[in-house]
Amino acid sequence: MAYPKLMTFASFTAFRASHYRSLTQVRASDKGLIVTTPHSGPWFLKIVSTLFLLSNYLGDRSLGYFRQHLTPSHVLEVVRRLNSPSLGFKFFQFTRERLNMCHSFWTYNMLLRSLCQSGLHNSAKLLYDAMRSDGQLPDSRLLGFLVSSFALADRFDVSKELLDEAQLNGVQVNVIVYNNFLNLLINHNKLGDAVCLVRELIRSHSHLETVTFNILIRGLSTAREVDVAFELLSDMRSFGYSPDIVTYNTLFHGLCGIDQVDRARGLLREVCLKCEFPPNVVSYTTVISGYCRLSKMKEASSLLDEMAKSGIKPNAFTFNALVDGFVKAGDMASALGMHKKMIFYGCHPNVVTLTSLIDGYCRVGWVNHGLDLWHEMNARNIPSNVYTFSVLISALCKSNRLQEARELLKLLKQSDIVTQSFVYNPVIDGYCKSGNIDEANAIVAEMEEKCRPDKLTFTILIIGHCMKGRMAEAIGIFYKMLASGCSPDDITIRTLSSCLLKAGMPGEAARVKETPFENQSTILKKSYHDSINANKSISVH
Repeated sequence: MAYPKLMTFASFTAFRASHYRSLTQVRASDKGLIVTTPHSGPWFLKIVSTLFLLSNYLGDRSLGYFRQHLTPSHVLEVVRRLNSPSLGFKFFQFTRERLNMCHSFWTYNMLLRSLCQSGLHNSAKLLYDAMRSDGQLPDSRLLGFLVSSFALADRFDVSKELLDEAQLNGVQVNVIVYNNFLNLLINHNKLGDAVCLVRELIRSHSHLETVTFNILIRGLSTAREVDVAFELLSDMRSFGYSPDIVTYNTLFHGLCGIDQVDRARGLLREVCLKCEFPPNVVSYTTVISGYCRLSKMKEASSLLDEMAKSGIKPNAFTFNALVDGFVKAGDMASALGMHKKMIFYGCHPNVVTLTSLIDGYCRVGWVNHGLDLWHEMNARNIPSNVYTFSVLISALCKSNRLQEARELLKLLKQSDIVTQSFVYNPVIDGYCKSGNIDEANAIVAEMEEKCRPDKLTFTILIIGHCMKGRMAEAIGIFYKMLASGCSPDDITIRTLSSCLLKAGMPGEAARVKETPFENQSTILKKSYHDSINANKSISVH
């Protein structure tokens, strides 16, 4: 709150006298201000707030007056009136240090929440320490808020301290508090701390729920620590906690994620035999997807039959995984057969299904069939996604049908689809190889309206311009590449420097050679992983 000048209290009193002369008298002395007022109501709170803001004028006699008449409930109302976490905390410190006041739980509750919400966690920690020294304990709701807030601020040490202290003092901590904290630990890659926390809670006989273990098993499975997840499953059982179908579905996902699909199927059989609860569509679809990803289509199809015999109806995700698996395995006939079976089961093919089939047609060289299916999608008002365009554009470029690929890019530009550079790169590469550098540059300009060029985009352009002898443009693209944070590979460096030498630009060639480059084997590995991730995304999206 800004003031033009700090007024003397005499002028402040004169200014306010017409409003509340009957409610308060204020007179100055050589030791400070003496205030006489009714000790409740909004005017009293306004006076206290104003005097605090002018606290340089408070002397011993006025402090004595506040000690006598200011109550914890007044403090709570003044903190609310100040409407500022930092000012509220200063007022708390003022009343605690200079008036020796103890405060109510509600004052602590409100101030702690407002300080944390404003990111003032150091002040919140000081306030919490004061609360504890006053003999106050947070209730479960406040404790849960503080634990999560400090964790989100990357102060996990404080969160753990709060939980340990609550246990020592016999505070009943709601299991939801632990679950939220575990989620935050896992999301911040503190998996070891999460495992230790759960094992501590098991040893202390804290009341946990199956969902608590599921959270940690999910984190372990995502981090590919599946064996540790199975150890936790064993601990869970030995202490009397029962896994549920979510527990097992999480383990199926973890095993398939590390390509141990046969082990996942064995666990699925075990769940079926125990008869505690039946596997569901997620259980079967997860394992089927694992087999499809490894192109083990015989096993995937067999599991689909087993699923149907057990009375569990497959859904669109199940069939999408199978269609995509057959496409990736090069078995287009089986992919089309699975598409028919999907319709028979009453599952409507969606953009993921049809994009996989278009991909299948393009892989076997039937690009026109892929285009026909795409037109059918449009006629049935099934919107394409970025991967539909990517599959068709890439296939058209491989067939040297650059103009048709260019037309698809124009349609993509007119759509609301959020695109990526891998859609544009095949067309840019096609025009560069055909010697039409100006058209390639035009496509890049259009691309930059929708997304940023990547390493491959820059590499294609640099080599294309070099091959045409347009060295000034090539070197400009090279420095733009560096400025965007992309590291060139060794082939790009060698090609550009060699062309610069031939063009009589040895100085530029020397500078290019000094540029740190990324090893080609690393580039190939990244390219492979990017390709795998893009293929996964077709199934996911």
